[in-house]
Amino acid sequence: MFQSFFPRPKVFFLSAVAWFFATLLIWYGFADGLASSFSLMREALPTVEGERPPFLNPDKIWLYQYIVLVTVLFCIAWFFIDRNRWYGWAVCGSALILLVSYFQVQLGVWMNNWYGDFYDLIQLALSEKGTSNITSEQFYGQLRTVFAILIPNIMLIVMFSFFTSHYVFRWRTAMNDYYMTHWQKLRTIEGAAQRVQEDTMRFAGIMENLGSAFVSSIMTLIAFLPLLWTLSEEVTELPIIGAVDGSLVFLALMSAMFGTVVLAAVGYRLPGLEFNNQKVEAAYRKELVYGEDHEDRAAPLTVKELFGGVRKNYFRLYFNYMYFNVFRFAYLQGANFIPLVALGPTFVAGAITFGIFQQISNAFGRVENSFQFLVNSWTTIVELMSIYKRLIAFESIIHVDPAQAAEPALEM
Repeated sequence: MFQSFFPRPKVFFLSAVAWFFATLLIWYGFADGLASSFSLMREALPTVEGERPPFLNPDKIWLYQYIVLVTVLFCIAWFFIDRNRWYGWAVCGSALILLVSYFQVQLGVWMNNWYGDFYDLIQLALSEKGTSNITSEQFYGQLRTVFAILIPNIMLIVMFSFFTSHYVFRWRTAMNDYYMTHWQKLRTIEGAAQRVQEDTMRFAGIMENLGSAFVSSIMTLIAFLPLLWTLSEEVTELPIIGAVDGSLVFLALMSAMFGTVVLAAVGYRLPGLEFNNQKVEAAYRKELVYGEDHEDRAAPLTVKELFGGVRKNYFRLYFNYMYFNVFRFAYLQGANFIPLVALGPTFVAGAITFGIFQQISNAFGRVENSFQFLVNSWTTIVELMSIYKRLIAFESIIHVDPAQAAEPALEM
């Protein structure tokens, strides 16, 4: 799954993590203070009156330069360490996906600030009916600013989606080629064709989506946690608990931890059921395929028995997903009201403006959603685990004697 696409997977991923922490140490050690010397932008762009400084300022530009530089250095290092056939997509392509994800998070931070300014402007405009507290230039100036950012970003998202589609297909191609070189050993395994044709496609797609979501969650936490901690200073106190430093951060963390633990406990049976589902579907499909070419196969009684196994497993799966979804949707719906309940005393005291509330609500939602990565991705993770179990068992046959490869032990 991984060795077919990535060069020396364990070393590659461990080196990526080590390089990430090393670059953090370098940045906070001394590199963050070098903007005046190395930033491509020496002066901040002019801003509209009342607008926060944009994310294109000398310090930010230097940060972007640094991130691109260390990413390129990592790719160059692996060009010499171990350059396989898929180096361009596996190493450089993965790096590009991480860079785009990072800049999307930075755009989200800027949008959070923009919403604060914009809704404060709306509050000012509506504060006294029949009077004009803002000008058309102020209002449309804010909209022009956000349109100038979002319209190019839409094109970036479209191109990024196009790129990731090709990335996933290249990963699938790498797995397909790897398995086909060992086809003589693998062909006798039940469901071999399905694993090469379907499971490789699903595995590559899910891994890319989950991996991007996980990295985006980490980057979001890095970007939004300091912001949410600062915004917590606007909160006078929490219900029952009272005043707490960084109250919104701890509230988001506790909410996500609670949901993750509960759903992990409720859904612990789902990966096994999904795996069994793949087995019974493979057995049923295989018999039907044999029935196309052999009159003595796919007899009514045999098909009925095999489809009965499919039906039984699906009904068990539906039942388990039913009570899992009760807890999942109850938690996700309830979590939407946490910021409103938490800000109750602050609303009553009239301590914040509408714009600050929007900033808090958006930042809290981004942080909580990042902490909820496992909650939001649980059903996808369950599907991935079932595919992984099938493929890892499939790959294990490559390293055993041909006589053993035909044994049904693979079906667990």
